[in-house]
Amino acid sequence: MTLLITVFAAVIATVKWYNRKDDNMKLGILLFMYWGASIMWFVDAVFEYTQLKAEYFKPVLEDMVNDAFLGLAVVALGLVIWVVRLLITDPKGSVRAALRRDKD
Repeated sequence: MTLLITVFAAVIATVKWYNRKDDNMKLGILLFMYWGASIMWFVDAVFEYTQLKAEYFKPVLEDMVNDAFLGLAVVALGLVIWVVRLLITDPKGSVRAALRRDKD
């Protein structure tokens, strides 16, 4: 489940990055985080399969739910890191403008 969730997030980020009008939103960072997580989960799946063999394809429901929550947590953490980086770099100047407005 973790692999599927992160691959879906990576594909969505890639499509959004490919169809971008400009690079203000820094979608490349999000894209690389999700593809990196997908590669990590793929390697984990390969090693888990080498240990469990056929049992790998018969997961317990509880394990699937735990993996789904972990996958969603990874996607959420990636989004948080991306948003924080976006707020720090402030490519459109929105945060600076809001801070100047508050000072006046």
